[in-house]
Amino acid sequence: MSTAREPAAAAPSAARAAAPARPRGPRGARRAEILAAAAALFARRGFHGVTIDDIGAAAGMSGPGIYRHFPGKEAVLAEMLVGISERLLAEAGRRVVAAPDGAAALDALIDWHVSFALGQPDLITVQERELGNVPEPARRQVRRLQRLYVEEWVTVASELSPGADQARLRTALHAIFGLLNSTPHSASELSPPAMAALLANMARAALSAAAEPAPARD
Repeated sequence: MSTAREPAAAAPSAARAAAPARPRGPRGARRAEILAAAAALFARRGFHGVTIDDIGAAAGMSGPGIYRHFPGKEAVLAEMLVGISERLLAEAGRRVVAAPDGAAALDALIDWHVSFALGQPDLITVQERELGNVPEPARRQVRRLQRLYVEEWVTVASELSPGADQARLRTALHAIFGLLNSTPHSASELSPPAMAALLANMARAALSAAAEPAPARD
């Protein structure tokens, strides 16, 4: 298998530059537990419906104990959403580089996003709903990482359809992300494998439609 493929320009280095240093070991594990507990609460109640005491109780500690790990509730949300974007981008870049060709790279990107959307419904819900509650510096960081993630997909889609209009492909990809991120609402009636296959097929169909020439205007 060839490893000569390149991810979207500057994406890996940008992800590294954006990534805050996170503690490892027991302290890092405790922070991860707090983030997981907060994600479940934010998804169910919304950011403003959750207190520090609620997060502490869900994480098995006192509310004030949260302040040993985060300066406040906004910092919990900010790290959560920056972390989602970093994770999506880093894994997308890794899969694109590992793929032998454009078709395999697209399959890998779709499989990655579908598995994330099905496996992390709380994070998907919080990401879609709560970005406006993140402090501005972290919000800009999230938006930048999201743009880089989209460009990973645009690069692969353009390789497969070199004659397609990039604006049309980019617009279609945003719509595809909306489709894939619908899992907190759309995945209740099918088994996870059946839902994953359906989402993957719908994503490929949508991208194929976007690669076709735009209809002529009268």
